[in-house]
Amino acid sequence: MYIPPAFREATPDTLHALMRAHPLALLVTHGPGGLMASPVPFLIYPDEGGHGVLRAHVARANPHWRELAGLDECLVVFQGEEGYVTPSWYATKAATGKVVPTWNYATVHAWGRPTVVEDAGWLRRQIDDLTRLQEDRRPEPWAVDDAPADFIAAQMKAIVGIEIPIARIEGKWKMSQNRAAEDRAGVAAGLADVADPHHDAALADAVKRRL
Repeated sequence: MYIPPAFREATPDTLHALMRAHPLALLVTHGPGGLMASPVPFLIYPDEGGHGVLRAHVARANPHWRELAGLDECLVVFQGEEGYVTPSWYATKAATGKVVPTWNYATVHAWGRPTVVEDAGWLRRQIDDLTRLQEDRRPEPWAVDDAPADFIAAQMKAIVGIEIPIARIEGKWKMSQNRAAEDRAGVAAGLADVADPHHDAALADAVKRRL
């Protein structure tokens, strides 16, 4: 990934936080069937391995998991806040007019050697962890044990697990850091403006944090 120095993010806690907040990532492989990409919810286990371990599951009917056998590397792409930036938000527009549109975004790319897992205990832990991450924010969280045991057992037979120890990880936070201070402030204000058609509170906060 092309990362100018101003946009590089290497703090593990920051990278892992984005992965937890935006777990639906793109699994990219180049195996016997050629290039393949599948959106898959991943969980990051940050305390395992050198850079953390990714775990997920996919439907057994999905042919992508069969491509993983024998691969030395795959890529998992996590996408955070993103949005259009209009030149109209830049103070420089009024001063010189020498401005163009751009796109702000945060993304994490993780590489590692994938392993297919069919162990029932591993799969149960993965679905419990994934469910807990999403349901714990609800006032009355749903748990896997709320469903009949035989039903869950049948569902688990229809999935396979994927485990990827992260060998390399990169983060890019393109949040207008390459612009003058007044332009960055204008972008944050523009994104925070509820009357603007490109209003995006989450992206505005991300820009402000980079100010």
